[in-house]
Amino acid sequence: MTGAASGIGRAIATALVLRGDTVVVTDLNGDKAEEVADKLAGHGPGQASAAQLDVTDAEAVGTVVRAAHAEHGKLDLMVNNAGVIVAGAVEDLGLEHWNLALEVNLRGVVHGVHAAYPIMLQQGSGHIVNIASVAGLAPFPLIAPYAATKHAVVGLSKTLRAEAATRGVKVTVVCPGMTNTGFIPNPGLPPVPSAQRITALEGKGPAFQPEQLARAVLHGIDRNKAVVVAPASARLVSGLYRHFPRLADRAGQWLAKAAADRGVIKS
Repeated sequence: MTGAASGIGRAIATALVLRGDTVVVTDLNGDKAEEVADKLAGHGPGQASAAQLDVTDAEAVGTVVRAAHAEHGKLDLMVNNAGVIVAGAVEDLGLEHWNLALEVNLRGVVHGVHAAYPIMLQQGSGHIVNIASVAGLAPFPLIAPYAATKHAVVGLSKTLRAEAATRGVKVTVVCPGMTNTGFIPNPGLPPVPSAQRITALEGKGPAFQPEQLARAVLHGIDRNKAVVVAPASARLVSGLYRHFPRLADRAGQWLAKAAADRGVIKS
């Protein structure tokens, strides 16, 4: 699985090992991936190994996936989790912000699917899990690049699920709400004042924990759910947009106006 050295990825990898699965922990930070795999190796009853992986490199993703299949003789699960948060008012963002979101959040998932899906078709089984966001189901101001890529991941996943359904391969897309992952917006990019103010204005209340999400993900995998949305607050948001789209649009506009009133974006 990708992006497994921290946050949601690490929690899912841990849950898989604890239930007896063999997991290849991959991450852009190879040292952290090794550290996580070493810790998981002692948790059992499953096993864990590590590999450094940049999901924007299609050839590298293919190499890691094929190596895992060759070593273990089967590829039961591919979790495309690696992602970045790109935030800020649209007028404050440069093309480099959009490109990072597209390369990691969308192309990274495409690369994982492109590598794993043919193997799963050949063996006649397997499950692809793509981590999106509730921001891929409803409008969320001030994170347009992130939301755009997550909407794309939802669409990719639902379409692939339809194609794969009669061929033994399952597909699930996961749409978490705000989760306590410690992600930093716009990593390695020029600073965006509106993004910095968004971070400063984030609530201090307890967020959904990655371990809670991991339990929801495994539940969804076991039941072959098309879409996993968690926690309950995220289900409320997605349900609102699905059943009352005009009301959800107004809520998005209200959030944008509230941000402008608080000086996060220009009014």
